[in-house]
Amino acid sequence: MAAPRPSWQGHLRLSLVTCPVALYNAISPRGDVHFNLINPDTGNRIRMITVDAGTEKPVERKKLVKGFEISKGEYVTITPEEIESVRLESNRTIDIDEFVPAEDIDRLYWDHPYFLVPDGKMAAEPFAVIREAMEKTGRVALGRVVMSQRERLLALEPRDHGIIATTLRSNDEVRDIKKAFDDIPNVRPARDMIAIAEKIMGQKEAAFDPERFEDRYEVALRKLIREKQTRNEKCVLGLA
Repeated sequence: MAAPRPSWQGHLRLSLVTCPVALYNAISPRGDVHFNLINPDTGNRIRMITVDAGTEKPVERKKLVKGFEISKGEYVTITPEEIESVRLESNRTIDIDEFVPAEDIDRLYWDHPYFLVPDGKMAAEPFAVIREAMEKTGRVALGRVVMSQRERLLALEPRDHGIIATTLRSNDEVRDIKKAFDDIPNVRPARDMIAIAEKIMGQKEAAFDPERFEDRYEVALRKLIREKQTRNEKCVLGLA
């Protein structure tokens, strides 16, 4: 099995202390089951054709431009050159700007986790200096990184011998929680009903074990695919 490729490589900097680092995706790329559309008569994949929504005539992809909808059916078109002009250049450095208590970061803002590791043997010592200093503060370090032409805020937490780096959603990505919950009636439930609920919760207390949780639909789909693959192979060999 090939070693995973880093998602990003650069430097981690805390004031005068700098070291080469690499970011690796902390989530398995296995992902969900994805299906292709197949023509059952030929067994070939279906190729989608781009069609003008007004004239319903096919249009070559190379002629298409990007557009942002500003109102229903009205778009502002942007050229590749215009997009390129506002792209951020990556300075390949994660600068630690500040340290904050972990509980100050609302869970709504936590996004995608990465493993941050020293990049090369010479980086191990300065990396350990930064990691242990962070560990002693008991706080989360915040830094910025440019990934895929987008600037992201990173929350850095020491973990074992490495650092967990989690991208944080920007403020405009998180919807207003008050607007979501404003219409919920302010009901005062009866005390005896709350006591019953608390008793049930106490009976269901458990330590979190991620191995007990799996996507049962995903597992069933993969099992179905394996079974059909086996049947198809038997048919080809004339064993069915």
